[in-house]
Amino acid sequence: MSKRNSPEAKRAARERLRVEREKQAKKERTRRQLLVALTVVGVLVVVAGIGIAVAKLNGKDSSGDDMAVTTGGAKAEKTIDVYEDLRCPACASFEQAMGEQLQKGADDGKFKLRVHLGSIIDDNMGGSGSKNAARALGAAKAVSMDAFVEYKHQLFSKKWHPEEQDDKFADNAYLLKVSDEVPALKDNKKFEKAVESKKYNKWAKDMIASFNGAEIQGTPTVKIDGEQVQPQDLPGKLKDMGVDVKTGGKEEKK
Repeated sequence: MSKRNSPEAKRAARERLRVEREKQAKKERTRRQLLVALTVVGVLVVVAGIGIAVAKLNGKDSSGDDMAVTTGGAKAEKTIDVYEDLRCPACASFEQAMGEQLQKGADDGKFKLRVHLGSIIDDNMGGSGSKNAARALGAAKAVSMDAFVEYKHQLFSKKWHPEEQDDKFADNAYLLKVSDEVPALKDNKKFEKAVESKKYNKWAKDMIASFNGAEIQGTPTVKIDGEQVQPQDLPGKLKDMGVDVKTGGKEEKK
């Protein structure tokens, strides 16, 4: 009997075959695990991409999970968040006193200005003007950021802002009448259709839901880098940031 056909040789051959099969099986398991891992990573990347896209469509600011409209100073280091209700008379007074200075300071890059819209008065007093005006502002934002800023200014102006108990902003015809003060919106059929069709209803709902999630107790609420600031203290804070509150945002002369 040759050594090749001896029992020892056969056992050795079977052992080598067993070891080789185990190696192949291990390689196959590793390959499948790697494939699964890559698939999971791919799905997560796609989901993350979808999330970012949806956030952009809904107006979410990339600096945080909350939804806001950044109206100026996107690259500034400091951030001012303003929480408002479009039916709120105190917000109207605040905007009439400080709105121009805030926007000019943001346009000059002194800070990032982020606007959050809520519906506290709708919720407490009834009506739908807060939500409806927010939706109309969403339609204005789709036209341009300048249109959004100017339309918000007009909605809060002495000329157009109604009494707290008067739910005028629930009337689309009234909102469109106010929008005639904004050149980019006047006779803008696409904007008018968006307001009348409630196209930006979901945008407004998402904005208000984000506002509610911030647990704001009253409007207007102002935060600088996340720290709440009393509205009466804001001029001093802006001055410290190099904003001349008397001239609408220019640096003070020394």
